[in-house]
Amino acid sequence: MSTSKPVMEIPAKLVKELRERTNAGFSDCRAALVEASGQVANPADTPQLIEKAIDILRKKGQAAAAKKATREASEGLIGHYIHAGGKIGVIVEINCESDFVARTEAFQQLCHDLAMHIAAVDPRYVRREDVTSEMLEREREIYMAQARATGKPEQVIQKIVTGKMEKFYEESCLYEQHYIKDETQTIGEMISSAIAKLGENIAIRRFARFKVGEGGANSAAGTPDPAPAPENA
Repeated sequence: MSTSKPVMEIPAKLVKELRERTNAGFSDCRAALVEASGQVANPADTPQLIEKAIDILRKKGQAAAAKKATREASEGLIGHYIHAGGKIGVIVEINCESDFVARTEAFQQLCHDLAMHIAAVDPRYVRREDVTSEMLEREREIYMAQARATGKPEQVIQKIVTGKMEKFYEESCLYEQHYIKDETQTIGEMISSAIAKLGENIAIRRFARFKVGEGGANSAAGTPDPAPAPENA
């Protein structure tokens, strides 16, 4: 005799709410809610159920993104954003696999949102892999000196330094930063969601941020693998 737990009947309004919050498809949202109902203590607790379903969708989106990450992305758009009455400007190259996806409203909105984020947060690198070994060593030495000044044991000092290095990545690398309009997700998770939604590999290739009165521009280019972009003209 089967003792399996019966599948919860998912109200359409819950599916609608989840779709509005995640932009995922109807069937994916319903499946995530069904899965979530078996993982939460009280499936009748709607906020808890929705949050668990969002976590499930994000994990599946990240898995799908990982599968697509090896595919070449040589199409895309240059996003731009001007802020503070023309005092700050950003251009950012976002790559995808096809011109069809590049012309979609969702991809264009992604480019705009990323340019706006860069204008506000001013990252220094695209990914953590782009940070130079010299910069990492410099930051590590500073954090080590600060930690040792506390007089704590060596094993505690190492944990402090590791935590500070992670914070450095979070503050300095675009993919590690929390999106300014939704701090529950990082830019990397935002890209993964876009990959799951649009069905193509998507990657931030490079950006430049200009501010009136500052010399030059704060610019960064990511590693070309796995999304090589066309060479400069």
